[in-house]
Amino acid sequence: MADTNFDVIVIGAGPGGYVAAIRAAQLGLKTACVESRETLGGTCLNVGCIPSKALLHASELFAEANSGALAKFGVNFGSVELDLAAMHAEKAKAVKELTGGIAMLFKKNKVEWLKGHAAFTGANSIDVAGTAYTAKNIVIATGSSVTPLPGVEIDNEVIIDSTGALALPKVPEHMVVIGGGVIGLELGSVWKRLGARVTVVEYLDQVLPGMDGEVRKDAAKIFKKQGFEIRTSTKVTSVERSGSGAIVTVEPAAGGAAEAIEADVVLVSIGRRPNTEALALDKAGVAVSDRGVVQADHSFRTNVPGIWAIGDVIPGPMLAHKAEDEGIAVAENIAGQTGIVNHDVIPSVVYTHPEIASVGRTEEDLKAEGIEVKIGKFPFLANSRAKTNRDTDGFVKVIADARTDRVLGVHIISSLAGTMIAQAAQAMEFGATSEDIAYTCHAHPTHSEALKEAAMGVTGLPIHI
Repeated sequence: MADTNFDVIVIGAGPGGYVAAIRAAQLGLKTACVESRETLGGTCLNVGCIPSKALLHASELFAEANSGALAKFGVNFGSVELDLAAMHAEKAKAVKELTGGIAMLFKKNKVEWLKGHAAFTGANSIDVAGTAYTAKNIVIATGSSVTPLPGVEIDNEVIIDSTGALALPKVPEHMVVIGGGVIGLELGSVWKRLGARVTVVEYLDQVLPGMDGEVRKDAAKIFKKQGFEIRTSTKVTSVERSGSGAIVTVEPAAGGAAEAIEADVVLVSIGRRPNTEALALDKAGVAVSDRGVVQADHSFRTNVPGIWAIGDVIPGPMLAHKAEDEGIAVAENIAGQTGIVNHDVIPSVVYTHPEIASVGRTEEDLKAEGIEVKIGKFPFLANSRAKTNRDTDGFVKVIADARTDRVLGVHIISSLAGTMIAQAAQAMEFGATSEDIAYTCHAHPTHSEALKEAAMGVTGLPIHI
């Protein structure tokens, strides 16, 4: 009979869960990980980060070839045809390789995979597919799922969620995206590049809620230039199937006349919510909010000794890399070490074109708190590499404390923003000032020089504008 008692059981094999399980095993703890999917990796690897990035990359290549944008570089095409089935196949291949890689890592590190759904039966016990398991430590890492829009039924044929948007069998003529956040804009970008007309409906007055105000405004201009129709300050009141399509009824957020929008596909993308409902947390006595968020301290301990929580089920941004860092930290805390995550330095990236990335605080939040700041900005229009590549949309914005010069936030719009933000995050992790960045030699010609110049602009003047 298989042993059912462990030092650590991690519930969920997404980025937070599988990393926590591997790290716990590396630290000498007998570890199991519960996962109900047929493959490991959670939402991120199976129906989130990875497949969406595969389609974003492929659709960008198609758009470049199809638009004639490469002609100025001497690259000319005849007719360009879309093979959507091949695009989906390449996406599936990437997912299979990466999820299979986690299974190999589990075997390498002797992490036991418990297949099925987990539900608590007590403070140190769970049931998985009818078998009882116990552990000294149980980590809740069940991630999140799509937030439903009240009154709207997802069928993943015409009215779809993010998972459905990754698997459309043909390019819709008109896609309506409900929600102007990260996921809606990324998936809208995929189908826009492949030929769809895309309308984004956002309840708030700007897209990308929570991001720096200047970034939001500039991004909206870029998306509109790309052909997106963006309807901000607009409320969706109903979505109904109509023949082979749907009718989206909207009205001004402040109130006013209703309007019907016809669509072939409607993507509901209004956020995500924690996956905690089916865990029977009440049987373990774990405290959760009315929205299902698990209450955990800075060390990821819940109110019940021996039960921990990380990732999307606890407060903070729902980001895979946040969950991964928390997975390492919680395993180290369980092992008696000191696991720490600096939640003030968690970068975020929107993988549109150009990419949008940020780390730290926004100008609006800092001013609202009465913190005096100095700001340096540098446009990619003045960056030599961006100009050579004819890729000049966007800018870098560095925000520093006016008294100490310590960098408090960095915000970037650029084709390479997702890669560039790592330098800013590392600088902030070490408490860098804008002067530290400004006086660090950056290779020429690179996009990263724009970060150096923006930092120079905090306390003086950039050279190239």
